[in-house]
Amino acid sequence: MKTGYVYILSNSKRTVLYTGVTSDLINRVYQHKQGEGSQFTSQFRVYYLVYYEEHQNMYQAITREKQIKKWKRDWKLNLIRKSNPELKDLWDDILPPGRFHF
Repeated sequence: MKTGYVYILSNSKRTVLYTGVTSDLINRVYQHKQGEGSQFTSQFRVYYLVYYEEHQNMYQAITREKQIKKWKRDWKLNLIRKSNPELKDLWDDILPPGRFHF
């Protein structure tokens, strides 16, 4: 089974949060950054990866995504700040050496 990822993106002012799920985190975040992610992320310029977690399979990742999507904004921010207190863009952190960086 494929590894699954739950991720949270934000805009430059960190006022909008978007939760998604994928089996290929690097390519999916890249799509968002290119404006090819979803209509919502393109419209609100939600390009910054502020949180992600890895799951053993897509079923677990989808279950977790559904759980997080039900949460209030404050709960999501608390989750993000546990591993990323400054809400920095984690894009460069997930790329292997030699991959394209924005």
